[in-house]
Amino acid sequence: MDALLGNMDLWQQALGNTLLIFFVGGALALVLGLIVGAMRVSPVPIARAVGSVYVNLVRNTPLTLVFFFFVFGYGSLGLGQLDNLTLGILAIGIYTATYVAEVLRAGINTVSVGQAEAARAIGLPFGKVMTLVVLPQAFRSVVPPMMSVFIALLKNTTVAAGFSIFELAAVRATVSESPLRPGTAMEVLLWVALIFVVLVLLMAWAQNRLEKRWRVAR
Repeated sequence: MDALLGNMDLWQQALGNTLLIFFVGGALALVLGLIVGAMRVSPVPIARAVGSVYVNLVRNTPLTLVFFFFVFGYGSLGLGQLDNLTLGILAIGIYTATYVAEVLRAGINTVSVGQAEAARAIGLPFGKVMTLVVLPQAFRSVVPPMMSVFIALLKNTTVAAGFSIFELAAVRATVSESPLRPGTAMEVLLWVALIFVVLVLLMAWAQNRLEKRWRVAR
């Protein structure tokens, strides 16, 4: 327990940064993924092409390279200065958005074409067809795969440790290299693994609650 209790200040800061990356990056991924997913099924060819290029380009790029571009390449573009934590959130959010978009596209394809055609027949534009008719039904069918995407996002936050962002995966180096703090590298890694297991179990519980609630709503 010394590895945990003797470094409580570090654990609190690291867990806070991990959750910040997860929630803010997840919100960014959800919003951007929703837009890109809609573009992927848009009747406008240019929108479909842009969505396809974005998904295939970013999704097929290793997350480490995406982090590398944001953390080390962003400043050279002359767009202003951002701290590494913010850049890490942007990197993981933009990367995860591609998976969110594909999950949503798969969910949209499960909705009967006749419903969208009926909505257009009564004069609804594409935006309202998506928000009022298609997406509410699509979201119900994508809860399990979407939760898998966000579980992957949670675990991908550990990549940030390699780019001077202090989160859970970075605690090991700080503790094991400091002679003033108790705990070995292996003890710290076991605690990190346990924390991630607990967080994933909480997400699985939330998934089950959402599935039950939306199953009744049908």
